[in-house]
Amino acid sequence: MPEAASGSAAAAGAICAPLLALAGVHTHIGPYHILHGVDLAVPRGGLTVLLGRNGAGKTTALRTIMGLWRASAGRIDFDGRPIAALPTSDIARAGIAYVPETMGIFSDLTVRENLVLAARQGAMDADRLRWLFGLFPAIERFWQLPAGTLSGGQKQMLSIARAIIEPRQLILVDEPTKGLAPAIIANMVAAFRELKATDTTILLVEQNFLVARALGDNVAVMEDGRIVHAGAMAELAEDRSLQQRLLGLSLDMHQ
Repeated sequence: MPEAASGSAAAAGAICAPLLALAGVHTHIGPYHILHGVDLAVPRGGLTVLLGRNGAGKTTALRTIMGLWRASAGRIDFDGRPIAALPTSDIARAGIAYVPETMGIFSDLTVRENLVLAARQGAMDADRLRWLFGLFPAIERFWQLPAGTLSGGQKQMLSIARAIIEPRQLILVDEPTKGLAPAIIANMVAAFRELKATDTTILLVEQNFLVARALGDNVAVMEDGRIVHAGAMAELAEDRSLQQRLLGLSLDMHQ
């Protein structure tokens, strides 16, 4: 069972139902049993970080929420509605966007065409687009270039821009800073901070613990396909022994 959250987080949860809730979720991929009864609550607003060692089941959890892999048992509720049996297209229409670790962009299409495909009915709101250009200036600079010609960091920016070209209630993001240069990571952190200031809720899988601490309001830690800790990010960031026990290292190593 997960460790108890801090008193303030528990009190907040009693007042406001989570936007996303997983209860006893199991996922099998072929003969492999990956998720073993995941219980996870993502509060409305702010950013929840999903941490864990490689192979803990973090990506499987995101893909299961999105319906790309089917839960074999358990319940997934989004905004009070069960979604575990819905097709991925309906889950997306309900207000969830997914940014995979592989980015999922169309390399042969231009930056503009990638965003047009992600917009409802192919129509991009001009104000929203200007806002995106402010978050990721490279999107505007390379507007007419094939997405495949962008750098790794620029492709990641495009992938996130595709997810938020339309307002979404929840964004699932899988390791957005993996392999990126420090300057690009700093730009990514700034963009997520601005996104947090909107009504968008974010569930972020992240291996860069400095980024996790900078952005996270809440945190859940996975181990062997289960949530073994949930609470405030500030609590984990301040407790070196808890970091060592849950993650096998201290966040201080990444300062």
